[in-house]
Amino acid sequence: MKTLDILEETYLALSANKIRSFLTTLGIVIGISSVIAMLAIGQGAQSSIQSSIQSIGSNLIIIMPGAQRGPGTTVSAGRGSAKSLTLADAQAISQEVSNLKGVSPEVSGRYQVTAKGTNTNTQVVGVNSAYPDVRNVAVDNGAFISEQNLTTASKVAVIGPTVRDDLFGVDSNPLGQTIRIKQINFTIIGITKAKGGSGFGSQDDMIFIPLTTAQKFLAGDEYVTSISAAAQDAESTATVQQQITDLLLTRHHIASPQLADFNTLNQADIAATASSVAQIFTILLGSVAGISLVVGGIGIMNMMLTTVTERTREIGLRKSIGAKRRDISLQFLIEAVTLTFLGGLLGVILGWLISWGITYFGLIQTKVSPFSVLLAFSVSAAIGIIFGYYPARRAAKLNPIDALRFE
Repeated sequence: MKTLDILEETYLALSANKIRSFLTTLGIVIGISSVIAMLAIGQGAQSSIQSSIQSIGSNLIIIMPGAQRGPGTTVSAGRGSAKSLTLADAQAISQEVSNLKGVSPEVSGRYQVTAKGTNTNTQVVGVNSAYPDVRNVAVDNGAFISEQNLTTASKVAVIGPTVRDDLFGVDSNPLGQTIRIKQINFTIIGITKAKGGSGFGSQDDMIFIPLTTAQKFLAGDEYVTSISAAAQDAESTATVQQQITDLLLTRHHIASPQLADFNTLNQADIAATASSVAQIFTILLGSVAGISLVVGGIGIMNMMLTTVTERTREIGLRKSIGAKRRDISLQFLIEAVTLTFLGGLLGVILGWLISWGITYFGLIQTKVSPFSVLLAFSVSAAIGIIFGYYPARRAAKLNPIDALRFE
């Protein structure tokens, strides 16, 4: 058979029962669009996490209290919740470690914050004046915590734009206003620039107060929740991290690094961990959506088997006038592939529209990659071949005499 003849026969066969062809194709459309949308959500989340981490700075090192436990241990010291780091440790790091841009000890916790009849539950962080350089934070309006605020344990606060919007209204100017944290009044002296991001780690949803004030009125002790240190550049981060580890082991009188009562993480570690989690999340979403593709493929096979039965006499007539097995098999296989190809094309368009809509309405950031589109077309073609092969083979094996007698 000529190519044009095959294409014409395919068009006539599929258009003979438009509703059945449409419903069969719809299964592929839903499957492909689901895969693309889910992969776009996962990849968008991965990009958002990476950009949020990188916005803090590629040379950041975070020291957290709590022992690092290896496989086989049954008790964890609770990384981040234990108390083993002090202000003296941060001062020693600042004085004895080379290639440092800055060091900022922190005392943090979540508190209910109120202001003029409004309230929010957010992260309150006690910091020093080096925090903006270490954490790559800029002030949009007002000023940040100063050395004088630290010396006098002033009850002042710098708030993020999300906190401002929650407590005082969008784009308001609350400088000089008072907020209440743990029954203590704080005067707002600054507002940080928006950096984006969401969740507990968003610096837009934080309140910064002097470290000495946080230790005195909120924490009630000399320990710090974490210590942030910034290397001069990304290339020296690993060296600085090792120097910090060696220094703290000496200060805490610990001989073996495996017994350390603290952990150090750099941005590369954090980014790698976050990317790994996001990648697993993306694969999981894609796998769940892929189930609908299998269901769509079964629908293709079911339709083609029904079509073979309905066209048994036609198959017998074609064979009796000289059609070969290859011609019959190719005809039905192309019909199946055409259905899945059309479904894949419509699915890609629908999946892109869904992803665009999710981003447009601000639900979550999505990212449609060329890989996901290529994967969708490859899968749709594979489904057409795999689920169309058996019906096509069955049609090709029909005996022409028995087929002509079929009622």
